[in-house]
Amino acid sequence: MHLPFEKRFPSELNRDHDYYMSHAYNHALLAWEKDEVPIGAVIAHEGTIIASAYNQTRSTNDPSAHAEMLAITQASNYLGDWRLSNCILYVTKEPCPMCAGALVIARIQKVYFGISDPKMGCLGGATNLAQLPESNHKFEAVGGILEKENHILLNAFFEKKRAEKKNCSAEDSDT
Repeated sequence: MHLPFEKRFPSELNRDHDYYMSHAYNHALLAWEKDEVPIGAVIAHEGTIIASAYNQTRSTNDPSAHAEMLAITQASNYLGDWRLSNCILYVTKEPCPMCAGALVIARIQKVYFGISDPKMGCLGGATNLAQLPESNHKFEAVGGILEKENHILLNAFFEKKRAEKKNCSAEDSDT
């Protein structure tokens, strides 16, 4: 698929939130190229990216193949531990119920996300699984990192999908 967006090239000298989210954004671009919903994620441990992934639900026919879930698995394998208590997740869109629940179970330290999801987001959008009163693990989640860029990318993908569907429907009615 033609990609109308450019990769970001963050400086290795300034490992701030934009740095890590730029890497997540670049993985979202990889998802777009594979005709997947463009969501990317990276997990950092002690300042180093140890896991990176993008959505692969369509190509794998696996509804659990979200960027966050794949990155959690990679990070756990890298560390040799299911507890990610010293890890930070950066993801381009607020995690869904499945991913937010997995982050609680994995004992993630903190999450930064690009855009909020008021319908299905579970780190403050629709609800907040990171702050369940009776949970034995709570973590902070912060949204708005490269929000504009992530919003434009996701909106463009779904606009393109709607246009493709409309064109397909128009071609079907012509025959």
